[in-house]
Amino acid sequence: MKKKKVLFICKHNSARSQMAEGLLRTFYGEHYEAYSAGTEPTEVHPLAIKVMSELGIDISSHYAKAIDEFKGITFDYVVSVCDLIKESCPFFPNEGIHYHKDFKDPASVEGDYETKINAFRSTRDEIKKFIDETFGKKTNN
Repeated sequence: MKKKKVLFICKHNSARSQMAEGLLRTFYGEHYEAYSAGTEPTEVHPLAIKVMSELGIDISSHYAKAIDEFKGITFDYVVSVCDLIKESCPFFPNEGIHYHKDFKDPASVEGDYETKINAFRSTRDEIKKFIDETFGKKTNN
């Protein structure tokens, strides 16, 4: 069976899209090839790496990638995970299904360490639920 290709897109490719890539790859990697990119990539946020490691998922070797790196690749699914790029989400020729789900940006949360890490955990858990509901169901068909 050929794996379906999924691209998660966010502005910076630093937290939400990186976590989504890691979650899909870990839990449904036998069915999907997961990728992530940003319209203005920066670097993977250390707290994203930390909260993913709590689930046993290592994204420490991930790096922020520009969408241009994926030109010419046909994706079965393109998922935008933040409202900042919803309207400007690039068009991928021959793309399959496009999903948009706005997840709160945990990197924008202010406060002490506990407040910030809990924001990353909350966003991670919301993304996992979305992935389970969206892609997990497709593996059972």
